[in-house]
Amino acid sequence: MLQQQTIWILIAEIAYLLILGITCLRIVLDTRSGSKTLAYLLFAIFVPIIGIAFYFSFGVNYRKRKMYDKKLNVDEQFKKEVHHLFQAHNLEEAIHSDEVLLKSERLIKLLANRKSNRAFLLPNNDIRLLFNGEEKFPALITDLQQAQHHIHIEYYIYENDEIGNVIKEILKEKAKQGVKVRVIYDDFGSKSIRRNIARELKKHGVEAFPFNKVRLLFLANRLNYRNHRKIVIVDGIVAYTGGINVSDKYINGPNNEVYWRDTHLRIKGTGAMALQQVFVSDWNFCSEEYLPVTGDRYFPFKNMEMHGQGKLQVISSGPDSDLPNILFATLQAVHTAKSEILLTTPYFIPDETLQQSLLMAAMGGIDVKLLVPEKGDSRIVDSVSRIYFEELLQAGVKIYLYKKGFIHAKTFVVDGVLASVGTANLDLRSFDLNFEVSTLIYDTQIAEQLRTAFYEDLKYSEQLLYTRWIKRSLWIKGLERVLRLVSPFM
Repeated sequence: MLQQQTIWILIAEIAYLLILGITCLRIVLDTRSGSKTLAYLLFAIFVPIIGIAFYFSFGVNYRKRKMYDKKLNVDEQFKKEVHHLFQAHNLEEAIHSDEVLLKSERLIKLLANRKSNRAFLLPNNDIRLLFNGEEKFPALITDLQQAQHHIHIEYYIYENDEIGNVIKEILKEKAKQGVKVRVIYDDFGSKSIRRNIARELKKHGVEAFPFNKVRLLFLANRLNYRNHRKIVIVDGIVAYTGGINVSDKYINGPNNEVYWRDTHLRIKGTGAMALQQVFVSDWNFCSEEYLPVTGDRYFPFKNMEMHGQGKLQVISSGPDSDLPNILFATLQAVHTAKSEILLTTPYFIPDETLQQSLLMAAMGGIDVKLLVPEKGDSRIVDSVSRIYFEELLQAGVKIYLYKKGFIHAKTFVVDGVLASVGTANLDLRSFDLNFEVSTLIYDTQIAEQLRTAFYEDLKYSEQLLYTRWIKRSLWIKGLERVLRLVSPFM
């Protein structure tokens, strides 16, 4: 009997080693990030069974094999149609005719490349920066109420609260008036509206679909591929995007426990049609409908007026793109800097290339400033973020901790001429796992406004000093080294 048990144990061990070997081979062949590859390998090898189960639950690139194969194929055809449509209306800007554009020529060409994002440089935009919910929601409500043909809405978080219900009533009324209203909500981030607002909207003629439907909420977590985009398009001419979701917490009032600092954009002009492209791609996936590119309903080129002087590019990335376009854009922006880089993000867990790019910029004499919350909404993420601070500080990067509340803005300004406002954090999740969208703005006036806002935020922040930071206890430093091993999973 003992001998038979020994044989079965030996067979089990051999089987496990075979499974481990196959898993390690798959990790090496299937994982794009070097740091993530190493992390998965170490976890699978040194945490028996659990490590393998974790990888196959969260690390396998199912998105290209199964869930998003159809979306990728449909998107590719759709992008070709939109590309031809944009070309037909001569919206490509001559870079050499504008000094601001000339400084960002390599970045513009990178994003316009058909292998990356096919992002046209779009002129004639009136661009407004909106700070916090106090500025965003009044403007948004006015535009929604004035809609004539269609309203397209896509949010990661849509809450069943006061502002959520105010917008719900407007959407119901517009649908009653004959305006076509379409809503995409992330099924995990907007779980509070699944059984109330979403159902009520549908009942009153609004088409509403969840993105990446969650079957078992208790199994859903931050490791899922979530739609983190925040987009509103009204009549194909006015659009909103940025960091602000539909939630009362973004409106700083007397009842708010935490001051919420965020940045959003209102775009009127050709840029709205670039965000329309992102929305329609997502809508076709969620609804299994195919909205047409032709005609003037959703891409009203013929009726597009000169709304302003702003020029921009809209970039999207996530499981529905072959390349990490937003990461590439951020890296290229850092590389083109000559004097100053101002970065704001609530979550800072950079990949190796971004970390090294910031180090090189600071060591090369560029004034690099990074603004993050003193206290975020996750202690673990805060702790992991701190891992990267020491070498940044040593290289000369200036790091500031925002103390007034929670800073949720995702922005950067380079040399006072290039600005970015988007949904993507400076972390691996935004660059690789989540569906994100960002807007790059080539306008000195907008860049200066965002730069001014950055320095205003510094008044409520504390600068970290290298001489003090290195005096952290050995226990804290040891913990950081351990956390660095799991940072690729955050």
